[in-house]
Amino acid sequence: MTPEEFRRRGHELIERIAAYRETLVARPVRSAMAPGELRARLPASPPASPESFEALWRDLDELIVPGLTHWQHPRFCGYFPANAELSSVLGDLASSGFGVIGLSWQSSPALTELEEVVTDWLRQMLGLPVGWSGVLQDTASTCSLVALLCARERAGRFPAEGPGWQNGAPPLVVYHSEQAHSSVVKAALLAGFGRDHLRAIAVDADHALRADALAAEIARDRAAGRIPCAVVATTGTTATTALDPVAGIAALCAREGAWLHVDAAMAGAAMILPECRWMWRGVEGADSVVVNAHKWLGAVFDCSVYFVRDPALLVRVMSTSPSYLRTAVDGEVRNLRDWGIPLGRRFRALKLWFLLREQGVEGLARRLRRDLALAQSLVAEVAAARGAGWRLVAPVPLQTVCVRHEPPGLAGDALEAHTLAWVERVNASGAAFLTPALLGGRWMARVSLGGLETGPEDVRAVWAAMRAAAEA
Repeated sequence: MTPEEFRRRGHELIERIAAYRETLVARPVRSAMAPGELRARLPASPPASPESFEALWRDLDELIVPGLTHWQHPRFCGYFPANAELSSVLGDLASSGFGVIGLSWQSSPALTELEEVVTDWLRQMLGLPVGWSGVLQDTASTCSLVALLCARERAGRFPAEGPGWQNGAPPLVVYHSEQAHSSVVKAALLAGFGRDHLRAIAVDADHALRADALAAEIARDRAAGRIPCAVVATTGTTATTALDPVAGIAALCAREGAWLHVDAAMAGAAMILPECRWMWRGVEGADSVVVNAHKWLGAVFDCSVYFVRDPALLVRVMSTSPSYLRTAVDGEVRNLRDWGIPLGRRFRALKLWFLLREQGVEGLARRLRRDLALAQSLVAEVAAARGAGWRLVAPVPLQTVCVRHEPPGLAGDALEAHTLAWVERVNASGAAFLTPALLGGRWMARVSLGGLETGPEDVRAVWAAMRAAAEA
């Protein structure tokens, strides 16, 4: 493809994306595609000859778009806000168009230095201490793995530099809330801790980790000769956005010499609002923090920011220095291959840079405050409908509202089936998209607000769909 043809087809693609965004509200939120339907409609073999872009556009419209669940829809209330602000989309396009790869500072100096700048901008926006450093990763799952690898090496006095973990050393233990994201357990297993050395800590009535239960578990492990290695605290758990008591956990970790990683993947965006920073009070005592800029903040996926208090330790654990990547300026610059698992990296900083410059801190803060208010408006609706069987099942500190519909006389398995059925009716209708989740062993519905274009009329429409599906 020549630059001239790219220019022409690129303009066509931008027009299609813009039209897609403009017509989202008229589309059903969830795809109605059946399993295997798209595969059955696509050729089993690749095209032998070049095909026209007209044919490609036709298939994009007729095959691909109908198979999308529309995450950017203003009534998409499932999982978490995955906002792809269009300014960030342009930054991502610029990254792909430039086609550069960051293997070292020298391989693309702007890639490295812009990442240093934008991650420090975000550090300032979040109120994290001076001296902390950030690096862009793909997802919070990777950040959790990196954090636990660093914790493992520090606790074991860097065994990977010698015999590894085949030297009979005392086992290391990782602690996390019962409500922690599943990626935390996965990261601990991949880091080699073993399921026998993971501790799921009990939560309180608000579904936050109990610091006293954590202290008791650590004491039991110490008495048994095991080493408390790491604690993963969560600011904004996946199911309910519960807030673990970071300050108390940080004090305990400091006494025990354990690594503290704070998972603020979704809720971390709210910390750009000074009035929300109480939610992770004590975070300055953590060793690492993850905030997914590709969730509520608005950067297009994937763009997770991993902050560390001691970057030298991170580099010690992650560094590689093959001869073919060494340069004369290595002592003066940051080589981001030493700040994570991949050797190469995309120019992710561009999409965050475009977003922050186009929106500004004030624009981002205004949208987040809007979402907090929208959540409270739904809280008021649920409270007013208590007589019809509606009930909040968790506090609402952020933008996720957790509800259950409990008709009189319905309990046990029948109530569980009712919850799953009415949520599915909402989703199948296309009017909105919610995700059910287990809380205390019982199903409930999560309404995760925060889409770029979500407004009061959308919250009212989602609530009307919920009532129609549950009260029928």
